[in-house]
Amino acid sequence: MERVLFGKAFSALALALPLLGAAPQDPVTAITSDAVPGPVHPWAQACEDWDDWDKPGPPFKIHGNTWYVGTCGISAILITSDDGHALIDSGTEKGAEVVLANIRKLGFDPKDIKLLLGSHEHFDHVGGMAKIQQATGAVFISSAIAVDTMITGKAHPDDPQFGLHEPMAKIAEGLPYDWGDAPYKLDYFGISPIPTPGHTPGAMSWTWRACEGEDCLTVVYADSLSAVSRDDYRFSDHREYLDAFVGSLKDIAEAPCDILATPHPSGGKLKVTLSALARRKQDGLPDFACAGYASAQQQALGMRLSKERGTQ
Repeated sequence: MERVLFGKAFSALALALPLLGAAPQDPVTAITSDAVPGPVHPWAQACEDWDDWDKPGPPFKIHGNTWYVGTCGISAILITSDDGHALIDSGTEKGAEVVLANIRKLGFDPKDIKLLLGSHEHFDHVGGMAKIQQATGAVFISSAIAVDTMITGKAHPDDPQFGLHEPMAKIAEGLPYDWGDAPYKLDYFGISPIPTPGHTPGAMSWTWRACEGEDCLTVVYADSLSAVSRDDYRFSDHREYLDAFVGSLKDIAEAPCDILATPHPSGGKLKVTLSALARRKQDGLPDFACAGYASAQQQALGMRLSKERGTQ
């Protein structure tokens, strides 16, 4: 039975390959091969690749009303407006203090944050959400599974990493993105949800337009989408979950995407993005962004399934 399940699940993945496309040219090479070295971005100077989760790093504008306020190792994104702000992810409980400090450094008041969003329900990305909610009074919006996890503090049993993490501090309130007045709150900020289960069952990605005058770019905050699990978990034993995972990869690959941001900044090559944005008027933005990210994650998932098949 396991072999049959694996075969069906892997077929679903194989069908997705033409949709995701072949791996694009390496983005670092694509940007820097003929580039004249320019000034290094302050965040790139302060932060290493795959840096410590709680290490403070300088906040900065990404584009328009979109700001990076996370640590060196964990992203948090602030989307501002004249009538209130939205924040995606909090970092760890300790990292949330860095996020709040970075918001203040930029001249914004955390109490003006009206909306809190989450990527996936693990402590490194939303473990500080209860602290952020206490500081802002804002409502948390995510998938129904993620909201339940954040209200109870306990992971969902379908999480491939179930049992590996300690409970998180509980948030006071939350809304599923498709229930009640949650869609209205998202529409107010021009944010659209992209459900992307895979790394966790309740994982979410988010997209919006960031504008400076008439210069508008589409930003996608794409979830981690990596096939990481506890030792005894096999993605190939969970056909429905695996199919949803493959669907998430396809949705991110096909999303309009000028700027990619990810929960782990190095996972989405933030330093490369900063270099590209600095040289945008001269070279334009590369087109690898979301499609390249999804392709890399899809290849990693394929390797994971091949490994599981070899252990049957």
